[in-house]
Amino acid sequence: MGIRLEESADWSSVYAIYSAAFGQSAEADLVRHMHQDGDLILSLIAYGDEPVGHIAYSRLVLHETGSIRAAVLAPLAVAPSFQKQGIGAALVRDGLKRLTDRGYDLVLVLGEPHYYGRFGFDPNLAEKLQTPYDGPYLQALALSPRGTGAHGPASYARAFAELK
Repeated sequence: MGIRLEESADWSSVYAIYSAAFGQSAEADLVRHMHQDGDLILSLIAYGDEPVGHIAYSRLVLHETGSIRAAVLAPLAVAPSFQKQGIGAALVRDGLKRLTDRGYDLVLVLGEPHYYGRFGFDPNLAEKLQTPYDGPYLQALALSPRGTGAHGPASYARAFAELK
């Protein structure tokens, strides 16, 4: 299984992965809208003979600590027949490494604490931020020491507000 940047030719596979994994198209539409709006900063494909997983990272604006470079991990999906094989974890790890290499300081995720905690995501760090998704499932990971200083209101990409 390899991981690479998403290409335009992958779109039908990305759509199929999200639709199969979630039983709906909302997550695929989220990725498409972030592409269209220019808010997608990293989009990765896991593949064998064909794409089997996808992860997206989008812009996060920190209004009081704007010098801290931040991103949102969402969504993440693996085709059902390839789940429970470590593909999602490999996508998360690869994405976090790429963001670190690009100088990002912080990543937020809304998800299961047990799953994302193994990558270092922490709900306590996220408590310093105000987002539309505050609560026990909002977690943050500092990719640099600067990331621990993030606080105050944060704005997600516009596409998140359009989710239904």
